[in-house]
Amino acid sequence: MGRAGNILNGLLEEIGVVRDEVFITNIVKCRPPKNRDPNPEEIEACRPYLDSQLSLIRPMVIVPPLGRFAMRWVLESYGIAPGPPISEVHGKIFRIQTITGERVVIPVYHPAATIYRPAFREILAADFETIRSVIEDPRPVTE
Repeated sequence: MGRAGNILNGLLEEIGVVRDEVFITNIVKCRPPKNRDPNPEEIEACRPYLDSQLSLIRPMVIVPPLGRFAMRWVLESYGIAPGPPISEVHGKIFRIQTITGERVVIPVYHPAATIYRPAFREILAADFETIRSVIEDPRPVTE
C-alpha cells in the first residue's frame, strides 16, 4: 500500500517477479486496537490460519518481514531462535523444514525503511537479488 507498496512493486519488477505471483499475508488477521504491536496471544490465535495458508500455497520462498513480528515468528517457529535482529539476518538464506517440505526463508527490511533511510534502498535491492538467485536456482545453498 502507498509508497512502501510502490517500492515493493519496483523491487519485484527489478528481479523479474510479477506482483500477481506474490502472496502477501500477515501473522495476525486483524489489526490490533490503536495500531499497536500484536501480543503473543494474538499471534498464537492466528497461527492456524497462517499455517493453513502456507500449507495451501506452498511458497518457494518466504520473505519476512515485511514486519519484524513476521520475521521473528517465522524464524523462531522453525528453530532459528531467539529471533535475531533484522540487521544481522537480512538477505541471508535459511532453509526450514515444514510439513509440506523444505522452504527457503530470506528476511528483508520492510520497504518503508527506504523512505526514512534512503541508503537502505541499495541494501534492500541486494537482498532482493538474493531472492532472485533462489528463485532461478532453488537447489540447496550452502552457507
